[in-house]
Amino acid sequence: MCNHAKLKRKRGRPAATPPETTVADISNAANSPTTTESDVELVNSNPPPSSSQHRRGRSRNNPTPEALTARVSPISVHPGANGSVSPLVESDCDVARVVPSMDSVVKVFCVHTEPNFSLPWQRKRQYSSSSSGFVIKGRRVLTNAHSVEHYTQVKLKKRGSDTKYLATVLAIGTECDIALLTVDDDEFWKGVSPVEFGDLPALQDAVTVVGYPIGGDTISVTSGVVSRIEILSYVHGSTELLGLQIDAAINSGNSGGPAFDDKGICVGIAFQSLKHEDAENIGYVIPTPVIRHFIQDYEKNGKYTGFPILGIEWQKMENPDLRLSMGMKTDQKGVLIQRIDPTSPQFKVLKPSDIILNFNGFDIANDGTVPFRHGERIGFSYLVSQKYTGDSAEMKVLRNSKSLKLKILLGTHSRLVPAHNEGRPPSYYIVAGLVFTTVSVPYLRSEYGKDYGFEAPVKLLDKLLYEMPQSVDEQIVVVSQVLVAEINIGYEEIANTQVLAFNGQPVKNLKSLASMVESCNDEYLKFDLEFQQILVLQTKAAKEATLDILATHCIPSAMSDDLKT
Repeated sequence: MCNHAKLKRKRGRPAATPPETTVADISNAANSPTTTESDVELVNSNPPPSSSQHRRGRSRNNPTPEALTARVSPISVHPGANGSVSPLVESDCDVARVVPSMDSVVKVFCVHTEPNFSLPWQRKRQYSSSSSGFVIKGRRVLTNAHSVEHYTQVKLKKRGSDTKYLATVLAIGTECDIALLTVDDDEFWKGVSPVEFGDLPALQDAVTVVGYPIGGDTISVTSGVVSRIEILSYVHGSTELLGLQIDAAINSGNSGGPAFDDKGICVGIAFQSLKHEDAENIGYVIPTPVIRHFIQDYEKNGKYTGFPILGIEWQKMENPDLRLSMGMKTDQKGVLIQRIDPTSPQFKVLKPSDIILNFNGFDIANDGTVPFRHGERIGFSYLVSQKYTGDSAEMKVLRNSKSLKLKILLGTHSRLVPAHNEGRPPSYYIVAGLVFTTVSVPYLRSEYGKDYGFEAPVKLLDKLLYEMPQSVDEQIVVVSQVLVAEINIGYEEIANTQVLAFNGQPVKNLKSLASMVESCNDEYLKFDLEFQQILVLQTKAAKEATLDILATHCIPSAMSDDLKT
């Protein structure tokens, strides 16, 4: 992964991090180390199995006595009435005084079956994981989205219970890394009180993280303080939203567990931690404004619709000569629009070189921040993220030295290279052994590993980081691989190469390519690839060879189900 510190683009949020490459720049000092995806990690208990290990669930082996020696505290003793000494056993009520809602925390067991993006007609071997969750009002349970990603089955177990209850996934918010569950069995809800949400905590406020991390099977409690509140990178969602940084230990399995204040009120959800040689005990919590937005979005629309963005790239206006050249007055501040996403509603309202002075009544500073709380400022993307998809907002912009008031409609982010497939299986199309598919971040990760930022072709990375889609259905179509056969001799080494045109017609997306090939009556199938490569096959022979190739590789269909409709 290369350092993108100088290459970051701004799409309605300050210094937006490219999806899954540079994940979080925690420090704000010039000489601080760069934090990459390998440093910030999600904290569900058991990651997907590697190629050399089919099953990678939590180890059932108990820790050795040597490993436990440093963690076992001595038993406190108190003299009895007759002078005898008895161990002091802390009662449940003593613990309850610290965290009143701890009984609302549940353990989440999930079986995952991930798609195989490199062989899109099949799925990978299933694996299991465990994480945490907690009960909220309305007979619902919150956990992390990455805890139930590609789920096949989800079960919940209450504290002190030996029964696992089947759960239903109601909604998954990929961007905010939150999932909403419920349980149909009435027995599950007996004796459980929902957690109450509080306001955004202040710096140095005490927090207690409760969950079921590795190291044991019972509930675990760790404590710390709020050390930072800012817009930060959400690793799973490949986006930037408000987040809390705390110094309480957040380990694998803590994902989805609540963070309580000193009054037992929930102030967030644990979801990721920073692993770096120069950092210790840095964990991250999804704050209540983001949680409430997710819940209200689901209640309002019956599904998760996402967090809106402006769909622009902008530049800071800190240089006085730049401000002067753009016609700004000495008392005016704002940010300069560089590019506008053609698929966003703002494309017909805003223009490049417009200067955003105010958003919904809040003046924007030259560095793109707005007042947050006493002594604090935050990126103005926070104001946008508090809105809902389809909401309107007012903006004040400077255009040609004239101040204008505009009304805009807010929409969700449309990426040319999607960060997620949102639970859908990957699309593919096969003809004469040529496997066509679309490029996404999961596909790049499947092909090149977690360091795809180093290993993937530069042209694909350029489209991932900088290209904007010209229409909502535009896709990057590539020849993923060639299933070797007599019909495709000489093309065997073509892999992950973009398809630009077919028989002279531009390729807009995979469905249009499949449709053109299937309906082609020309003598030859001619594919124009990047780097001026040309791939030509006889139409009749290519279509006849396809069935034999599919049978040889046990592939059920020449195209995915979504291309058949």
